Amino acid sequence: MFETLPEPKLDGIIALMQAFADDPRMGKIDLGVGVYRDEAGRTPVMAAVKAAETRIVETQESKTYLSLAGDGAFLEVMRDLILGGAVPSARVAAVGTPGGTAAVRQICELIRMARPEATVWVSAQTWPNHGPLIEAAGLPMRRYRYLDVEAGALDRAGMMEDLAEVPKGDVVLLHGCCHNPTGVDLSLQDWAELGALLERRGAVPFVDMAYQGFGEGLDADAGGLRHLAARMPEMLVAGSCSKNFGLYRERVGIAMAIVPEGQRARLAGTLAGLNRKVFAFPPDHGGRVVSTILNDPALRQMWQTELEEMRLRVANNRRGLAEALREATGSDRFGFIAGQQGMFSILPLSPEQIESLRAEHGIYMLGDGRVNMAGLNEASLPVLAQAMADVI
Repeated sequence: MFETLPEPKLDGIIALMQAFADDPRMGKIDLGVGVYRDEAGRTPVMAAVKAAETRIVETQESKTYLSLAGDGAFLEVMRDLILGGAVPSARVAAVGTPGGTAAVRQICELIRMARPEATVWVSAQTWPNHGPLIEAAGLPMRRYRYLDVEAGALDRAGMMEDLAEVPKGDVVLLHGCCHNPTGVDLSLQDWAELGALLERRGAVPFVDMAYQGFGEGLDADAGGLRHLAARMPEMLVAGSCSKNFGLYRERVGIAMAIVPEGQRARLAGTLAGLNRKVFAFPPDHGGRVVSTILNDPALRQMWQTELEEMRLRVANNRRGLAEALREATGSDRFGFIAGQQGMFSILPLSPEQIESLRAEHGIYMLGDGRVNMAGLNEASLPVLAQAMADVI
């Protein structure tokens, strides 16, 4: 029965990981994989996570099923962390999911059930898995302009012009903060103008919040999302704990629908039903780690301190790379890197230049020039800068 299956297309990031692993050169640099790394190149388990896990192991008395929506304590703390009280809890339906990826997919399934003709609008540069997840749910997709590549800045006029054409009932996918892959975030003024436009058009915002805490801080990073939540009658949110809690392999996510009061129970039941059809009960361990941390003042402070250290390290790498490139190239062409947010940036390099960096210098990045700023350290910053100067 399987002989008619087409050969699967290898994911670009997975292919890059394999090519890097197969490269025997010392001093090679991996800037492709989207995980946080410390100065030594490790992705550490956060101390607050270890402490919470120890407590859970010592006190947990059962591994029986929870509800289809997941642990209520996790849903409550994540709602508060992301929304910050911007809307009453009576307007928020939520379920746990296996990571932010499943949260996006479940929300796409919810859109398909509610309005199968809706088009999902995504930024021209976006997380590589957004498109496949939307398409797998059977939803049409359109792209709107977002990045001015040469300037490394928001193409505000292009974005607003494109989204001014969004029909009523369509869905607009936005990055909550630390836009992946560009590092270019919306200002609060941008969020306000975008909210007004979506409100006029009758469109539904769908915010993917995967990096809260990695931009300007936990509350600042959620400012735009909270503005939309308070303003819009309906809104969809996918959240992830992979980055800000370092729980990559535990797969900790949340899908939320913000709706008018009186509709919450119906949405909560629908989301739980979607969970039942795919994975039934969401995994509990990582979610319980998160709720244990956020409900304990000492652990929460420990986590916030660690997260701030991670945020500052990425910001320092940005400034360091911008300065190293200024010295290596004798220009401010790459100065925009210092002003962007989060772990990723797109470098304005041609495919030929990116291939030269790999072949001649052992520097690995995605074909669109996306680099993971957390993959750099004090030793590799000048190496990358000089290699880029050589190939351009």
